[in-house]
Amino acid sequence: MWKRNRRRDMTDVNVYTAGRLNGMAQSLSLLAKSCMDGMEGEHGLTREDAVAAMQTSAAVVCGGCRKCGLSGANAPEGEPYYLYYLLHTFEQKGRVEHEDMPRLFEETCRYKEDYLTQLHRKLGRAGMNLEWKNRFLESRDTAMVQFRELAILLEEFAHQMEQATDITARSEAEVKRLFRGYHMTVQNMLMLEYENRQREAYLTVRTQGNRCVTAKEAAVLFGRAVGGSWYVPPDARALITKQASVIRLLQMGQYRTMWGVARYPCEGETVCGDHYSCLEDALGQAVFCLSDGMGSGISASGESKRVIELLQQLLETGFSARAALKMVNTVLLLTGTEQHPATLDVCCMDLRTGVLEAMKMGAAATFVMSGGTVSVLETGELPAGVLNGVEPVLLTRKLWDGDRIVMMTDGVLDAWPGEDKEAGMRQFLEGTEAQSPQELAERILEFAGQQAEAVRDDMTALVIGIWKR
Repeated sequence: MWKRNRRRDMTDVNVYTAGRLNGMAQSLSLLAKSCMDGMEGEHGLTREDAVAAMQTSAAVVCGGCRKCGLSGANAPEGEPYYLYYLLHTFEQKGRVEHEDMPRLFEETCRYKEDYLTQLHRKLGRAGMNLEWKNRFLESRDTAMVQFRELAILLEEFAHQMEQATDITARSEAEVKRLFRGYHMTVQNMLMLEYENRQREAYLTVRTQGNRCVTAKEAAVLFGRAVGGSWYVPPDARALITKQASVIRLLQMGQYRTMWGVARYPCEGETVCGDHYSCLEDALGQAVFCLSDGMGSGISASGESKRVIELLQQLLETGFSARAALKMVNTVLLLTGTEQHPATLDVCCMDLRTGVLEAMKMGAAATFVMSGGTVSVLETGELPAGVLNGVEPVLLTRKLWDGDRIVMMTDGVLDAWPGEDKEAGMRQFLEGTEAQSPQELAERILEFAGQQAEAVRDDMTALVIGIWKR
């Protein structure tokens, strides 16, 4: 068996690159920490704001008059209770009425209207300054959160780089020899083995003459040369021609997945507001994502689609599901002051070990069907794009041959009969005979639709089955 023989010094390009990325990550972390120190917003106007407003108003209106006792630097100091009452009244009503002023003021002041006009103006300006200050601090806080998340992503990618072993030399000669026998020339080759023993390969290859070979055929040949079963990911090049091109190959795990989905739009809508995604990454994981936008119809569809597209792009780049979820939440916070949250439900299955990691941000429960029993994975976190620092909840399960995972949006559970929706769904799944993922997804939505007079919310059921190869 081949042993890892990595040089743990800067002469290894992977170690060098990982070191540089870690340095960038540390710099971003320090930047975020330095900017976050002492960042505390104010929740309302302070006593000092009231004193300044009253004194400025008195300076403009009262002149040398001291009859009511509200002008001058020392008068408000003797009335602390009234200052807080004044601020509370202004924040509640947006203005100060005559009945909110002291009796002595009403009885003696000759310029009551002018004074109140100036007081409104000064307190309003103080409130506006406070609002802008808090908005600035919120924006800075969000930016610093993104710096921290980016630092985490760089550290994670650096770890992947450092742990990835270049094992090209082990099989390069055999691959070139075998491909040459099938009239193909391998000009360059890179094969990496990751920390979880998953392997990935890139071949720069062309055919000899005018032949045309599918990348799927090349994957079979490659497996004969290096061992194991290999496949071409959906986003990779599918044909090999006389023009040299790069094809990407991934090693198959011992498990494979099949999935099915069924969707119903809300009554009165033509578009379902839920979106989903299914993909396999270079680390040998099958990743299934489901998002439910707030509301229904086109607006909800736009929100959930944006969330799924952002998440899928990060996952395809190589980020872990947990880091990708946190980054999506941060990006949504930066898009504007109006919040249109969307739930996020992610299931990652390691196709080598069969381990399931479910991560949720405000999503409905997930059900795991295994050996005639059904278990529930649920959480109560906020949806994405609502608060800074929301952590996706991680739930882990070991899957076995023939198990099924049922993901759904809350529209399905809301339509389910009974008070305990999750218990009712579990009983339904326990009593359901073995079906294909597509048939089970359709059966779930058919039953949910029969329980309500009308479909009040978008409904989506995503069912994934896992089997040994």
